[in-house]
This record gives sequence, C-alpha cells and structure tokens, in this order.
Amino acid sequence: MKFSGSAGRSVLAVGAALLLAACSGGGGTAAPSATPTAGATPFGPVLSKNIDPVNAALAQISGVKSLGEFDGVLSTLDTAAHEASRALNVADAPAAAAEDRHDLANALSVLQEDVANVRGAIKARDVCALSSAEAKLGDSQGLASVSTLLAKLSAVGYSASLSVPPLPKQQSRSLDNGTMVSKGKLRGEGVFKVDNGGKVDAVVSLVLNGKAVHSVFVAKGQKASVEGVEDGTYDVYVSEGADWDSATKAFTQNCAFTKFEDNFPYETGSTSTSWEITLQPVADGNAKTNDVDPNSFPQP
Repeated sequence: MKFSGSAGRSVLAVGAALLLAACSGGGGTAAPSATPTAGATPFGPVLSKNIDPVNAALAQISGVKSLGEFDGVLSTLDTAAHEASRALNVADAPAAAAEDRHDLANALSVLQEDVANVRGAIKARDVCALSSAEAKLGDSQGLASVSTLLAKLSAVGYSASLSVPPLPKQQSRSLDNGTMVSKGKLRGEGVFKVDNGGKVDAVVSLVLNGKAVHSVFVAKGQKASVEGVEDGTYDVYVSEGADWDSATKAFTQNCAFTKFEDNFPYETGSTSTSWEITLQPVADGNAKTNDVDPNSFPQP
C-alpha cells in the first residue's frame, strides 16, 4: 500500500496539535507554585525557632513588679519580634503556608511597632503605672494578628502559638469632686480653694516637712475647697492625670507632677486665712509652678 504525501502531512499536523494541547493544559494558564529551595531548612523548625524568643519575652511579663522592669521586658520583646519578622520574611515555605508566612512576618513587624509605642508612652508618662502600660500592650493589634496567623499555620500542619499572659484592660477611674484623698485633723481656721479649669483631674496636696497633710481630688472643670486648715507654712504639690488608682494614690495615665514655687502661710489667730489657686494659666496669674520628679513627689 502506498500513502500520498498529503496524508503524511495530515498525520504530523494532528500529532503537533495533540502536543500543543498537552503543553497548554487545555488553553489555560498554569498556576504558579512555591517550591522550597533545595537544601533549605524545613519551614516548621524555622517557624518555631523564631516564635520561641517572642514567647520567652512574653513569659517574663508575669514576674514584672515595676514599670521599669516592664520596660526592660518590652525591650527584649521588641528585639525578638524584629528578628522573627526579618527571618520569616525571607524563609522558604511550601505553597500551603506561603501566604500566611508572609502575613505573619508583617504582623510581627506591627507587633514590634506596638511595643515601641508602649515604651514611648512610658517615657512620655502617657502611661505611668504598670497596669496601664500592660493594658496598652494588651490592646496591640500586632499581638492579635500574630496569634491569628499562627493558628492558621497550625491548621495546615505547622504547629506554633503565641502564649500571651493575661493583661488588664485600660481603666478610667475617678473620684467625686472634693473627695479628701488624705485628711488631717482640719481643726484650724484656714480655707484652701482650688479651681481646676483644665482638661484632666488633679489631686492637690498641702505639704508640711515633705509630708502631705491634706490632699483633695479636684475633677477637671470643677472647683473644690478644704476648710479647717491648721496654722503653718505649706508647700502645694499637684498631681494631674487620668484613671485615679485609690490603692496606690496615683493616676495611671497622662501624669504630670508640679509644685508651686511660693509657699502658703496660714496664720489665722482670731481671723481666718484663705488661699485660692487656679491650676490652669490665667491672664493676671501671679504664681509659678515647677515640674517635680515623680520619685520625689510626696504621696497624697
């Protein structure tokens, strides 16, 4: 039997068509895939190696007793989050974990920024107690995102989690205007008046020999007075802020500590002596105040 030349070309054309169809996958575009680099460390150990230091830093929080100690722990956490973010950003990961690996690296970077913000707030006295600093860390979006992404990676076989200790919620406690935080005998004839036209609460103390004798809570925008002040020459100290903690007799947020330059003598005898101060600047004001180191501030 003899085949013609045209028939031979037809067979070759069909073969070529079948070959093209096989290469094109039916005309669609093949999906990209991530393949770990040959010889690279498996993703699971890489993940654990970088998350473990973050957990180790978080574990130290439960033993912290002071704001200074907490700042030290935050420094360690900042470094751990930074190193983990940098390492996971370039780590090899299989296709099932590639997207979450990338998102986790970004979340750790956000956590580092959040930690830095808490440290900055401590330095600026925007948070000035351990409880409020811990609460600010607890509000970190980075912490929440890292936990969520580690749970997603665990679901595809890469077991790791973030061990976040219990952290308090931010509070906004106050006292009734005019509440005596500390109260001496008040058997004198003197009167002490305070006008707090500012935007934060204040506790004003009459101090003798470095010790607060009378301390009154003056709410923002309010006035208060202390009657029955005994004779003596008093220094006046003012602490201002938000969230009054009655247990420690201190504000936990937005703290400021000042002292009036002049002292306030009470020499009543048969008549009463009265002093009035304003905590906000006024046009005809005649009193100056100086900042005071919180560590040397008389406790109300």
